[in-house]
Amino acid sequence: MEEFPCEVIRNFSIIAHIDHGKSTLADRWASKQTLTGTIQMKSTGINQQVLDKLKVERERGITVKAQTASMIHMAHGKQHLLNLIDTPGHVDFAWEVSRSLAACQGALLLVDASQGVQAQSISVFHIAKERGLKIIPVLTKIDLPASQPERMAAQLQSTFGIDPSEILHISAKTGQGVDSVLRAIVDRIPPPSGNINSPLKAFMFDSLYDRYRGVISLVSIQDGIIQKGDRIASCHTRKKYEITEVGVMHPEEVTTSSLQPGQVGYIACNMKESSEAHIGDTLHRVGVPVDPMPGFQPSKAMVYAGVFPVDSNDFIKLEESIKRLTLTDRSVTIQRESSTALGQGCRLGFLGTLHMDVFRQRLEDEYDANIIITAPTVPYKVVYKDKTVMVSNPTEFPDTSDTSSKVNQVQEPIVNASIIVPEEYMGEMMSLCFAHRAENLDHRYLDSGSTSEASARAILTCTLPLSEIVTDFFDQLKSRSSGYASFDYEDGGYKASDLAKMVFLLNGKPVDALALIVHRSAQHEVGRKWVKKLHKVIPRQLFEVPIQAAVGKKIIARETLSAMRADVTAGLYGGHYERKMKHLENQKESKRKMKRIGSVDLPQDAFFEILSTKGK
Repeated sequence: MEEFPCEVIRNFSIIAHIDHGKSTLADRWASKQTLTGTIQMKSTGINQQVLDKLKVERERGITVKAQTASMIHMAHGKQHLLNLIDTPGHVDFAWEVSRSLAACQGALLLVDASQGVQAQSISVFHIAKERGLKIIPVLTKIDLPASQPERMAAQLQSTFGIDPSEILHISAKTGQGVDSVLRAIVDRIPPPSGNINSPLKAFMFDSLYDRYRGVISLVSIQDGIIQKGDRIASCHTRKKYEITEVGVMHPEEVTTSSLQPGQVGYIACNMKESSEAHIGDTLHRVGVPVDPMPGFQPSKAMVYAGVFPVDSNDFIKLEESIKRLTLTDRSVTIQRESSTALGQGCRLGFLGTLHMDVFRQRLEDEYDANIIITAPTVPYKVVYKDKTVMVSNPTEFPDTSDTSSKVNQVQEPIVNASIIVPEEYMGEMMSLCFAHRAENLDHRYLDSGSTSEASARAILTCTLPLSEIVTDFFDQLKSRSSGYASFDYEDGGYKASDLAKMVFLLNGKPVDALALIVHRSAQHEVGRKWVKKLHKVIPRQLFEVPIQAAVGKKIIARETLSAMRADVTAGLYGGHYERKMKHLENQKESKRKMKRIGSVDLPQDAFFEILSTKGK
């Protein structure tokens, strides 16, 4: 590592929408048969997905966890060290994106030449611009018959103000033009600045957990040198540690003697608790303090859901699995909760619904967890006369129709959404947005203001309540646009809204795990839909069960589950008619008594069926 001073180091990331060929490009670079000789390929194909290490990433074709890979590339007669710090493309992983970009001096803006600019690329591009990163625009997949490089270059110019002469045209699949990207990284991205003789200053931008070595921290060295045996301290926690191993990700861990200014690598030390590794922390040598670098704002959970084990005896195992998984994803918040229907569980906070779905899949894949997830909710602000309270659990939401509750106002989170869609689907997208309470709807055309082409694309912007997009909004968006629309959103603060808590009563008793917070304009529709769903999945009891949806004291929907009845007159042969009626009246009286004192048997699999359909 001593052979790579700052001037031959380039730290960069790739900004790309989902499925725009980022992993294929990384594989093309990493394969020994092509350019950098970083890994030996296992087969003749190049699609190894070396940076997508999680099973969920390979199955879904998305990047969830930002990875790092160091590559050595010969340019201008010198060997250069290129550090690729991977970034996810989806809005739910924006926290991963911000900390990945903080360790870079430049970024590739990778755009599919057949699909063009997508919504998520726009938001990440602006984050990179704000951080002062040098952007290299790249059009990929130019080998596809549907690619339109000239038109997409014009789109990049109108959307980002990029000069078309700066755009590189490549195909990662065939290898065409890939080496020109490496040349552009060396020529256009500035090297990191740093002084080897200054006191040690290292920026921690990620951490992971190893059961044998404890916490492994990924660091970007700003100044000084770090090697095995050094004693370091954290600016954030003031705790001291001894370095047991240093190395680089190549893309698997490779130990080195030291890490020097501008270099990106990992360190292992005697840090045993993951809570001590604060992303955005600055590390320095013990006794030689330095000014800490600006850290990150902690991520705010935007979607909450209760997670319960299907078998209530597995709660301790589930809680341990969740804690271990959050070591690699620190943006998830955890809190214990209990439900009379589902038993002990945890209430988790996520950055979005994809984030929640990926976390659930990782729990099932990596820890064999068998779980039930409640309907997702968002955090609401309840403004009382003397205080403001955040409520993310519907069971804690006050009855706003009750004047004694002293609630002045309820506010819900809103988001500024942008949808990029071909012109012919604009009407569908507008009706979808209005059906989900959209406001401030506006649109403009991306293709240099041209609307003459049949396939001209438009960007639609609006403000939407977050609660409207956490259920099936994304599925509807894709189905109504034949899969062509791309969607992105950012936090838009809070806004007053007319909301109410809906509870479901079985035989007059509320079921806490099924409480919902709904907008009053949709309460009748939602109530009818859920009572019908409950009617289908609840097993029949020995007595008649009314299934009711209530808002405050008002019942807004009802279905009745008929009782199972034994044929009490089957053993009567002949005799008077009144004798038969006496048996039936006795049965009716017994059913009435049962209904008064009986509790409804609601099995776990009924809950599983209700909640797995996500309110559809």
